[in-house]
Amino acid sequence: MRENRLRTLWSADQAAVNGWLAIPNSFAAEVMAHQGWDTLTIDMQHGVIDYQAMVTMLQAISSTPTVPVVRVPWLEPSIIMKTLDAGAYGVICPMINTREDAQRFVSYTNYAPKGGRSFGPVRALLYGGADYPTEANATIVRFAMIETAQALDNLDAILSVEGLDAVYIGPSDLSLSLGCRPVFDDVDPKAAQAMDHILERAKAHGVVAGVHNGRPDVARARVAKGFRFVTVGSDARLLAAGSQDVLSAMRK
Repeated sequence: MRENRLRTLWSADQAAVNGWLAIPNSFAAEVMAHQGWDTLTIDMQHGVIDYQAMVTMLQAISSTPTVPVVRVPWLEPSIIMKTLDAGAYGVICPMINTREDAQRFVSYTNYAPKGGRSFGPVRALLYGGADYPTEANATIVRFAMIETAQALDNLDAILSVEGLDAVYIGPSDLSLSLGCRPVFDDVDPKAAQAMDHILERAKAHGVVAGVHNGRPDVARARVAKGFRFVTVGSDARLLAAGSQDVLSAMRK
C-alpha cells in the first residue's frame, strides 16, 4: 500500500506542515500540492467544497507526494466512509466532545473487526494499492478536533480511545467556547492555557497534537512546543495575500 508520509514524519518526531484548501477546484489543489506541502487538507466543513469537487481535488493531489487529508462536515458515518473510499489518507472530524464521539469516529474509519466501516474503496484502491483492504486500518490517520469546553472536560477520556491517532485544535472555536476572542494566533490567555493543556495530555497518551495557525512564526513556535501537525495558510488566504502584496507595491 502507498506509504502515508504523515505517519513516517511522526515516527521520526518531525512536524508536518499542512496547507488548507478552501477553493473547490482541482487545478488550484494541484498547484498547491506541487509547492511541497507535507499534507493538504480539503475543508468540507466550512466553505464551498462539495463531495464531487473533493474527489477531483484528491485526484489532483495524488500526482505529488503530498498526503491528502479531508476535514469532513461532521461526525456522520456516510460522509466519513465515502471520503475514505475516495482516497483520503487522513480524516479530521470536527466537534469531538465525548469519549463516545471519539469511539464512533474511530469505528467509522476502520474495517471489521476493529470497526464498522462499510467496504467499497472504489478510488482508494487506485490511490492506495491492491492491498488497501488489509492495510487501510493501519495506514489511515484519524484526527479528532478538540474545540469546546465540553471536550476539555472529557479530554483524557477522548485521548484514551484506542485507534485515535491525533487531535487537532481549532483555536477559534475553542476560544469562543471559553468566552475568548475567536482568533488563530494571538489567543487570549485562557485559550492559550487550554491549548497547552491539550498538548500536554496528548503527549501523555501518545497521541499527536495538531493546531490551526494563521502565521508561520506562530506555527514554528508551536512546533517547538511539541505540536507535530501545523496548518499555515489556505489557498484562498494565500491568493488574497499575494494579490494584496502586488497591488500594494504597484499603487505606491
